[in-house]
Amino acid sequence: SVQIRYMETNDPPVRIVMPGRCYRRDTVDATHSAVFHQVEILAVDEGLTFTDLKGTIKVFLEQLFGEVPIRFRPSFFPFTEPSAEVDVQWKGRWLEIMGCGMVDPNVLKAVGYDPEVYTGFAAGMGVERLAMVLHQIDDIRRLYTSDLRFLQQF
Repeated sequence: SVQIRYMETNDPPVRIVMPGRCYRRDTVDATHSAVFHQVEILAVDEGLTFTDLKGTIKVFLEQLFGEVPIRFRPSFFPFTEPSAEVDVQWKGRWLEIMGCGMVDPNVLKAVGYDPEVYTGFAAGMGVERLAMVLHQIDDIRRLYTSDLRFLQQF
């Protein structure tokens, strides 16, 4: 991954943002797509905590959406521990908007960072899902249509 290659060739502190296309075995529906765009963030430094991660996400989402209710739910991702999914209140229900967590110390060790000195956090968010909330789009599949009347709004 981009994060690993970056950490293998750069010393901490690390603060990077990486956009890219993702492919998943997802059942396509109104809020899921098998192919989508994702933006990931990674921060590694001395003393970073889960509170720093939550604060970063909260400020980001407030800047993007304004004051919207958000919640963090415990989750599992293979390279972060603890891990969480972040939901926003949208159209009267909770919608998962991103996954996040603290970088596993074994990942830090694997790239030559001392986990006794450094900690890190990571998050990944689907661009199309963010666009759904920001522009009140009820079905993610609309973003992939050829309907110019819809697409020209953006």
